[in-house]
Amino acid sequence: MDKARNGILAGELPSTLSWRKSVRSGPNGGNCVELAALPGGEEIAVRNSRFPEGPALIYTVAEIKALVEGAKDGEFDDMIA
Repeated sequence: MDKARNGILAGELPSTLSWRKSVRSGPNGGNCVELAALPGGEEIAVRNSRFPEGPALIYTVAEIKALVEGAKDGEFDDMIA
C-alpha cells in the first residue's frame, strides 16, 4: 500500500487492519465511527461503521491524541449540549 491519503476508500486499506469502535456506540451500530492503526503505527484511519467500504480519514497519532485529550477535558462538550 502506498501512503494512505484522506478520502481513500476504506476497502482499499489493508484487509488485515483491526477496526475498533467504542463500547459506548450502542448495540445497534447506528452512529459509530471505527478506528484502525495503519501499518507502521504512525497514522490512524477513521471510517463510518455504517459504510465500512466508504471513505476513510487518515490522522497522525498526535492528532488523535489531541482529539482524545480534548474530549476528556470537555473541550467539545458544547457541541453536544
